[in-house]
Amino acid sequence: MLEDILIRHCAPTLAGIKTGSLFSYFYISKKAFLSEIRRLNRLFVPKGLCIVPLQYIQNRVLVYLFRPSSLKEDLANATAKKLLQETGYHGKQSSQYLNQLIRRLHYYQNFPHEIGLFLSYPPEDVIGFIENQAQNFKCVGCWKVYGNEQIAQKRFLQYKKCTAIYCKQRNQGKSVIDLIVS
Repeated sequence: MLEDILIRHCAPTLAGIKTGSLFSYFYISKKAFLSEIRRLNRLFVPKGLCIVPLQYIQNRVLVYLFRPSSLKEDLANATAKKLLQETGYHGKQSSQYLNQLIRRLHYYQNFPHEIGLFLSYPPEDVIGFIENQAQNFKCVGCWKVYGNEQIAQKRFLQYKKCTAIYCKQRNQGKSVIDLIVS
């Protein structure tokens, strides 16, 4: 069941066209869930992926699947770095930023909108979302667009097509491991 959810919500990340994806997952046993995460990471890490639980709320967990090498590139962007510094992030490595994001999700009441930087959202769209308080956007797809609408629309279509192809392949019997592009 977790594999089905991964494919449905994370296909672009599995395909290597998106840095990271988030999804909410309902679990019955936290111990069993963590065991499954460890099992998946043993399979994913050699293929350039990592899966981590970000936040637990009752029997739900916010799960992040990502490509560490892509995250490092995304967060090295000057605009992204500046936004992270302005919002209180410190450090130089993407793993440090990820740990700080996890702490923010756990301890802060306000949702950290800079999370978009961890999901391949263009920094100008993340900044636009924060500055405009989610208003005055040009269009909406996987995120609210404040920057280049044409590029965003192309990306939305690419993600949608990728997800449809991956779901079809899953229905034909492919496993999540079969669908990872290294």
